[in-house]
Amino acid sequence: MLKFLGKRVLQIVILLFIYVTVVYWLIEAMPGSFVDQYLLNPKLTPEIRENLKRQFGFDKPAHIRYLVYMKNFLTLDLGISFSYFPTKVTTIIAERLPRTVFLFVTSTLVSYVLGYSLGKRAAWKRSGILDKTTTFVGIVFWTIFLPLLAIFNIWLFGVILKILPLNQFIDPNLWKTAPLSAQTIFIRLLSTALVFLIVFLIALLISNRLKTIPAKKTMLYTSSITTIVVSIVIWILSGYSIYAWDIIKHMVLPVLTLTLYSFAGSMLVMRDTMLDVIREDYITTAKAKGLPDNVVRDKHAARNALLPLVTNFVISLGFTVGGGIITETMFSWPGIGRAYLEALNTQDTPLLIGLLVFTGIFVLIAHLVADVLYAVLDPRIRY
Repeated sequence: MLKFLGKRVLQIVILLFIYVTVVYWLIEAMPGSFVDQYLLNPKLTPEIRENLKRQFGFDKPAHIRYLVYMKNFLTLDLGISFSYFPTKVTTIIAERLPRTVFLFVTSTLVSYVLGYSLGKRAAWKRSGILDKTTTFVGIVFWTIFLPLLAIFNIWLFGVILKILPLNQFIDPNLWKTAPLSAQTIFIRLLSTALVFLIVFLIALLISNRLKTIPAKKTMLYTSSITTIVVSIVIWILSGYSIYAWDIIKHMVLPVLTLTLYSFAGSMLVMRDTMLDVIREDYITTAKAKGLPDNVVRDKHAARNALLPLVTNFVISLGFTVGGGIITETMFSWPGIGRAYLEALNTQDTPLLIGLLVFTGIFVLIAHLVADVLYAVLDPRIRY
């Protein structure tokens, strides 16, 4: 495994440099540039034009700019954004990334848990009412047009029912007198979610050592409910709960939209894989031993059918860093996806390249994690 990891890391480094080079020259080949909107001003003198070119680095040939960029890239310097001058690209990414991660990781986790649960039950009761219903619903949401789904949810929950805010990240009127910035509150919310995830994973590991199913469920439910209650009490005592609740309310609608849109894929994958697994001889043997159906389904069939779903889940987490341009634009969510669109519209070359490079790094890391999980989840796989 160590030898395999060494080879994969070397491949990732080589692929990363190739990827950065391709991305740079593709963006460089785009017609026009950020400074053209200023250079075309007839009132500017030649000296001012040359000064603008020099300030934004366009006084050098393209290959020299590439070498300078690669030199800075080796020192983890992605340059300075043109449209947010003089803010560094890494600073913009650090500000937008938590918002995108919180939004898309939450929806991804919920959609995969929902898809896993429905998929295994639908396959186990093949041709039943549950199977037909979930398959029909899954196909509908799998093929639906995402902007149409977003507009429908905004119309239903925001306009008709009026139970959720229509868009944006926060309510500006509420935050006028806020003692802390929205980014600070959001980071604290992210920390709370991380603590809950750690507690849940620890409880999951402990529950695996317990012998009875009721004891396992009690461990998971007790730890989860206790963590949620303690977190709510801490937020109330801090006096910032109203601001945290405002962010959560604005996040519900995009998370709901993304969950409905993406759960269908994981559900259909789990169902199809499960249908292949339940035909295996060891499933028949487990049934012949007199094991309960839920034990055969969950411990023997679903566990072996989980491999493709876990792989897709890990890889999809890598792509979530890139955000969703459509989703974040529809809901005015200030994340990585909207930063992509803003950089493209303004031809902010350093920001656009930096965002693409940052996304590429996470995708490469996600593929490496998926390869390792293959060996961990399936003992038959060895590298």
